[in-house]
Amino acid sequence: MERMSIGEFARVSGLSPKALRLYDAMGLLRPAAVDEFTGYRYYGGHQLDGARLVARLRLIGMPLDRIRVFVELPVEARQAELLSYWRQVEADHVSKREEVTVLADELRGTENRMLFDQTLTPTVATGIGIGQRDRQLDALTTGSRLFAVADGFGSDTELSARVVAAVRTADDVHGAVDPVELLDSAVGAAVRAAVSAAVSAAGREADAVARRDDSGCTLSMLVLGDTQAAIAHVGDSRVYVIRDGRLQRLTRDHSLVQSLVDEGRLTPEEARAHEQRPLLNRAIASKAVAPDVSIVAMKPADRFVLCTDGVHAVLPATTLADLLTESRPAVEVVESVRAAVLAAGAPDNYALIVVDPSDVDTGSGEGGAV
Repeated sequence: MERMSIGEFARVSGLSPKALRLYDAMGLLRPAAVDEFTGYRYYGGHQLDGARLVARLRLIGMPLDRIRVFVELPVEARQAELLSYWRQVEADHVSKREEVTVLADELRGTENRMLFDQTLTPTVATGIGIGQRDRQLDALTTGSRLFAVADGFGSDTELSARVVAAVRTADDVHGAVDPVELLDSAVGAAVRAAVSAAVSAAGREADAVARRDDSGCTLSMLVLGDTQAAIAHVGDSRVYVIRDGRLQRLTRDHSLVQSLVDEGRLTPEEARAHEQRPLLNRAIASKAVAPDVSIVAMKPADRFVLCTDGVHAVLPATTLADLLTESRPAVEVVESVRAAVLAAGAPDNYALIVVDPSDVDTGSGEGGAV
């Protein structure tokens, strides 16, 4: 029987060593052998199917206690148990959706208006590179108020560039504006840019292209108002703010794995080792998509950062935080991050924007998620 250490078994099964120890303690997945002197756990190749089953059940959010019941069932009884679990998940989702509708109606009279009257002169620095890839699929754009990064995937190498060009309409805004409408409109323009180019290239209807094409991209955009900042986000590119010397993440990655972490159904350790961690469940492609929108009140000395996963997925979180929170000019911070990405092998395209707003009047109110 092939024997693997816990580290080797973790790599091939898609489960982290910490998750394997947890599943051992719960009786979900016992090691094939434990060294009586060192306590090291060893697993056999025959256990891989069981380990992968547990990983897949965790991916759909099944609680550990229910997984323990599931794996003890005869194989012929498992499908019925799985469908029973999922019917309850869907029923819970309907209940939550109804409550969201009621709550949204109650909040309808509290729409925020962002002011775009002042002339802003932000300090901006950017960095973009192809890394070890053979094509550049990342793109970025900057303006006086609008900043955006996009990370493309699939066969359309120009999609991300078209998307960031399409959202530049949000840079020309004046007066008091509903930020949700502004950002929804910009993302809608990005989707139309993605669809129209695909249709033009193929000479077919959009739905036919959608069935065939594998292309899409992430989009994270920042719009600076006079006193507030608005963020629209789709995918796993990110927006951060450096405030009072601390790095704060303002976006959540749009992947099933991240959603399960947010809900407490998957541990961060399980997520980092999961083979489906990079798979997105929201992206700019040939179908309509609703972005996450958030509004934050700006404070003096705030610094905003936008980046693709060629930065945040390559550098350890502590390293990235240390680099971004250094009290240095934006251009120097960008160069230090670029150097760190290159030193780490730059396995992917990368794009980075650092924005220092100026002339910010902080006299208005609070920000919040929308």
